[in-house]
Amino acid sequence: MKSYLVFAVLVFTVHYGFGQDSFQGKKFEQMGTILPTPNSYRSASGAPGHDYWQQRADYNIEVELDDEHQTIRGYEVITYTNNSPDPLSYLWLQLEQNMRNVNSDTYSTSNSNINQDTKEGNLKGLLGHNFDLGFKIEEIKDMKGNKVPYSINKTMMRVELPKSIGHGEQFEFSVKWHYNINDRKKVGGRSGMEYFPDDGNYLYTVAQFFPRMAVYDDINGWQNKQFLGRGEFALPFGDYKVRMTVPADHIIASTGELQNAKEVLTPQQIVLFEKAKSSKEPVIIVSQEEVEQKEKSKAKDKKVWEFHAENVRDFAFASSRKLIWDAMGVNINGKTVMAMSYYPKEANPLYEEFSTKVVAQTLRTYSKYTIDYPYPVAISVEASNGMEYPMICFNYGRPKKDGTYSDQTKYGMISVIIHEVGHNFFPMIINSDERQWTWMDEGLNTFVQYLTEKEWDPNYPSKRGPAEKIVPYMKGSKDFMVPIMTNSEQVKQFGNNAYAKPATALAILRETVMGPELFDYAFKEYAKRWAFKHPSPADFFRTMEDASAVDLDWFWKGWFYTTDNVDIEVADVNWYKLDDKIKQEGDVSDSEKSKKKKKSEAVVETETVENLTPSEKLSNPKPLKTSISEADEVLNTNQNFYEVKLKNNGGLVMPVILQFNYRDGSSEVKRIPAEFWRLNEEAGSKVFVTEKEVANVVLDPFKETADVNEANNEFPPKETKSDFQKFKNSQP
Repeated sequence: MKSYLVFAVLVFTVHYGFGQDSFQGKKFEQMGTILPTPNSYRSASGAPGHDYWQQRADYNIEVELDDEHQTIRGYEVITYTNNSPDPLSYLWLQLEQNMRNVNSDTYSTSNSNINQDTKEGNLKGLLGHNFDLGFKIEEIKDMKGNKVPYSINKTMMRVELPKSIGHGEQFEFSVKWHYNINDRKKVGGRSGMEYFPDDGNYLYTVAQFFPRMAVYDDINGWQNKQFLGRGEFALPFGDYKVRMTVPADHIIASTGELQNAKEVLTPQQIVLFEKAKSSKEPVIIVSQEEVEQKEKSKAKDKKVWEFHAENVRDFAFASSRKLIWDAMGVNINGKTVMAMSYYPKEANPLYEEFSTKVVAQTLRTYSKYTIDYPYPVAISVEASNGMEYPMICFNYGRPKKDGTYSDQTKYGMISVIIHEVGHNFFPMIINSDERQWTWMDEGLNTFVQYLTEKEWDPNYPSKRGPAEKIVPYMKGSKDFMVPIMTNSEQVKQFGNNAYAKPATALAILRETVMGPELFDYAFKEYAKRWAFKHPSPADFFRTMEDASAVDLDWFWKGWFYTTDNVDIEVADVNWYKLDDKIKQEGDVSDSEKSKKKKKSEAVVETETVENLTPSEKLSNPKPLKTSISEADEVLNTNQNFYEVKLKNNGGLVMPVILQFNYRDGSSEVKRIPAEFWRLNEEAGSKVFVTEKEVANVVLDPFKETADVNEANNEFPPKETKSDFQKFKNSQP
């Protein structure tokens, strides 16, 4: 096949052929053949090459939501444009709803176990489900009405073309289908329905609801890896025209812009929407009182809502008579974007108070660190789960039934809204291959989420991003870890590996390794280069170096290709001062210096103190022998020389940050770049010259490198008591 296979073998070797010592002795060598060879499609700088291409898929969709039977029926016309240099004789479409078929690989390949205390939920999972779920493809035709042959392989469908389409050619065809909507409470799912027994209504969050084109690119050819549920979606860009038929009293939140507001909204709702564009606070367009009335009446007639979306990779919508709706305009570099929230009354007062404001903050912060948000709307829908699509996302955030909520619930809701709205940038715009590399959307997004949380509230209790938060994972057993550069379906500890670790790595890269100015410029450059394109890991790695002039190969190798951790030890500190007798020689004649040289050296040797304890080493300096021929300014100095010996026990090379705490109560921080380890990756020493005397030395004083063992970070070591000693001392 293609040379990509060579790269795949190399990457597989790097992923799984190395353990703790994966790059032992080679941590600072360039990545070379670990990354794919640059070509005319993807350049060595990390930018798209001069021959870069990508496919396009435009959709015209008619879909009807049956609220009585909870089904979706649809008809779509797809116009597929082949911009590749390759002739294509067939096309691949994704059928993700099929992962919920009873006989799908999602269920048959999952691990399971049982014991005497198995919970009801686990038992239900073992028994499986008997719901009739998955796509029912009724027909596929070309635009002349001729049937087009197709073949379904689980979650993928191959459409066989009447004749091959070459570069620049199009193929237009239609697909007719239906399926039963999954109940998220019973069988789970990123999208589906939720039933509210108190008022007998449904809330539908509808996604993956139509057969969607798979990606064909210069890296994989067709990305037709089966969907098992974890590795998400790889999709081409295009324009969408979608008409949705729903009960007349439903409100729809959707990707795109509403085209027929006068047909589906009341005059008052249209006035309120216009008011919201310039409002500094969210304006309620559909109130809770209106919703409560509709919940009781339940209209029987229907309405058709039409939305258009340009240059998006997907389409999703929410529909219910239960949806409250508020909105406000957000100024993004002179352009008004509508931040909006839709939510059932069960989400109040949390959603009304926070949701739209959080959407607005997310747009501002992400636009600052990446590109200006390009779409006209950004929507948060409360739906008891979190999932993202262009311009719209589904998030949880419900208080208790009495309307009260804890800080944990509030911050959890704010975080998930930031995260899911942030996915508009990664991967909806900077469109990485989620089926292959989860970290490229989840990890990068979680990192900018962390920055957004801090801009929302400097004291925000972020769970992912700060270096110290990843320590429990990094110090865990390597048997339950894989490198970040692992395919989505093979990742262990998914949340830690795909979200937290890459987010923390980037936070450390920004704050400790590169500095915010260099990092932010390079990160923004990556976003600009790959907006509305399909970046790969190599494109990200190369761009970050290309735009900053910082060699980061050691960083990518350590953090992304191994399971090493940071454990740097302050192994020893030796204090030296020039011997008083030698210094005094600086005040006598050269002849006197010559006479006393041998005598002074003998004195130094006899006064050298050996076998000192760590505390004694910083209390009793070793006399430093200096040749009598050295310059007077050296002989006359009263400075202190501290030799700090360091060990790299964790394998992951990192900058060394040392805080010198002086006897007079002051302190000073010394920062040493990671290249300190380039000649010896396991140990090194460095001498620091100070005017003041040191009381102790502390490594990583601000906990910014994710060091997993603080017990060896201080010299003299702190006395640590065992749990038994602590218990014993606490007894009367």
